[in-house]
Amino acid sequence: MERSIENIWKEGFLKSDALVVPKINDLYNQKSIHIIDKFKRMFKINLIAIVAFSFAFLVVSFFVGIPITGIIFFVTLSVLVIINKSLLNDLEKLDMGVSSYQYLKAFNQWIKKQIAINKKISRFLYPIIFMSMILGFWFKDAEGMPLGERLVGEILYGFPDIYLVFGIPLIGIVVVVFILALLAFFGGRIYKWDLNLIYGRVFKKLEELITDIESLRS
Repeated sequence: MERSIENIWKEGFLKSDALVVPKINDLYNQKSIHIIDKFKRMFKINLIAIVAFSFAFLVVSFFVGIPITGIIFFVTLSVLVIINKSLLNDLEKLDMGVSSYQYLKAFNQWIKKQIAINKKISRFLYPIIFMSMILGFWFKDAEGMPLGERLVGEILYGFPDIYLVFGIPLIGIVVVVFILALLAFFGGRIYKWDLNLIYGRVFKKLEELITDIESLRS
């Protein structure tokens, strides 16, 4: 990568046919560098935080007796990190030899692609995490027997006529399936809410910058 972003953007957002004074042009150059560098930095920190948290949770899960939850949680988040690391690598491969404005637009397209992919993943991610918690506590040791079996025994003691499916109360299965369906349906929206919470200000500044530059170009 012989040419840095700074050197490319010193050439300006617009080509020779543009009618924008150099000082305004340079101002937008600096703003763009700041926004994209900030996003990359936040994105990398976020991936590192996910890895650290999933590993810490894996260790803790063995101590509290829910290793199944920790293992599923760790594997699921690891896959998520691998996918997003691959997306980050694609971002680094964007052609910076084009004009700065085109590079900024390409960066915006990459963000849209990244959001679309993670929205699809979230429809599976949240249900898997929820199910891992159910399984972890179900098989958690409770005085010499799995917690799930113990709970079923207590339910049957109070409601001996309750209907069972594979030894599990039907009502419990219905509730879990219902929650899983809700998480799958709203997974994309939950992800967008979480995304806007972290990167909302960066995305807003990016949209405003692109709008301003396009107004100057018109």
